Amino acid sequence: MRAVDLIRKKRDSGEHTREEINFLVNGYTKGDIPDYQMAAWLMATWIRKLSPAETTDLTEAMLRSGEVFDHSDLPMKKVDKHSTGGVGDNTSLILAPIVAEGGLAVPMISGRGLGHTGGTLDKLEAIPGFNTALSQAEFRRVLKECGLSLIGQTAEIAPADKKIYALRDATSTVENIGLICASIMSKKLAEGIDALVLDVKTGSGAFMEKEEDAVRLAEVMVGTARGMGKKCVALLTDMSQPLGRMAGHSNEVIEAIDVLKGGGPADLRELSIELSAWMFYLGDRCGSVDEGRRLAAETISSGKALERFRTCIRLQGGEPRIIDDTSLLPNAKFRADVVSPKGGYVAATRCRDFGVALAMLEGGRGKKEDRIDHGVGLEFHKRIGDRVQAGEKLVTIDYNSDARLAEAKNIISEGFAFSDTAVTVPPLIRRIIGG
Repeated sequence: MRAVDLIRKKRDSGEHTREEINFLVNGYTKGDIPDYQMAAWLMATWIRKLSPAETTDLTEAMLRSGEVFDHSDLPMKKVDKHSTGGVGDNTSLILAPIVAEGGLAVPMISGRGLGHTGGTLDKLEAIPGFNTALSQAEFRRVLKECGLSLIGQTAEIAPADKKIYALRDATSTVENIGLICASIMSKKLAEGIDALVLDVKTGSGAFMEKEEDAVRLAEVMVGTARGMGKKCVALLTDMSQPLGRMAGHSNEVIEAIDVLKGGGPADLRELSIELSAWMFYLGDRCGSVDEGRRLAAETISSGKALERFRTCIRLQGGEPRIIDDTSLLPNAKFRADVVSPKGGYVAATRCRDFGVALAMLEGGRGKKEDRIDHGVGLEFHKRIGDRVQAGEKLVTIDYNSDARLAEAKNIISEGFAFSDTAVTVPPLIRRIIGG
């Protein structure tokens, strides 16, 4: 078997066998296939696409390039959630303790933020001392002791994905649904889970802005997971505006704690409970999603999910007192408001731009090596459908450096569109795929 023949096959719209996919992935990971040949294959794949069978085989090959966790010593089912990302999306911090308290194990391997999106790891690292770089033994110990553990990708997990993704980034072959699916699923399934709930975002703050593109990605990911013997469902959810009322790392930790205390914004609370309910259902913890919703709500109202989060923080080296005193989190020195230029109704937002503005103020990353200021954040006072008066606050910015403050304020202000008449509020959950 030769790489050049497989490049030609895909270029000419051929479909690869499992053995051919394994040859390419293993050869490139080991260094036997050079960058220039893998780049050619990726471009051919980007143009000609992957079939469902090829996507499953690519996911499997990338998954098996590294270690797959084995949690068979734990009696409960292992479940996780993956979100395609957006602005203010901190549901992982809420649902992981809910689901663990409800009797399932949540071995969560998460990523960092890049561009306009926030990353779960960065949010957790706003908590003083919280260690997201646990060894495999420590990861297993925390998971066994409190039912959840939240870490980043290690060198042993799907090394093929890390190498291939870097090449995709350099060759403009990122935006391909089959390649995106294999990248996401190879890392998630390495967690050793039995079931996965996907939160696929669509709207102005999502990577898949068009709903039809988000549906296609969700269908491919659900089909791939099921093809590999895992239970999976996808919720298509709205990201035409920020989730919740906060963006920024400390801000989102505070808001997650508020939800676990029984408060918080209605949309964030609703989505966290809905995702938890599906995790309970797929993990055979309950017989219906309705029952899962009730169980999730009970773990919040009893205060037990909050205590579970406190335990996880302590076991991963963090400061558990932040649960009771959020002033222990990093905070910004200064505040500035963005006010409405006119009266009317909020008709739409360019949600992605809010995340870009946050990154400008060092509350996010433009490049992987950028430093994050965990205290920087945004608070959103108005949402789509809300009535607003001229001069009324739209967003409050928490910042430490004013070097790009004026630019960020302008971007945020221009991110709102207004109407003289009432507008329809977009649904939070647009559809369920695979349910």
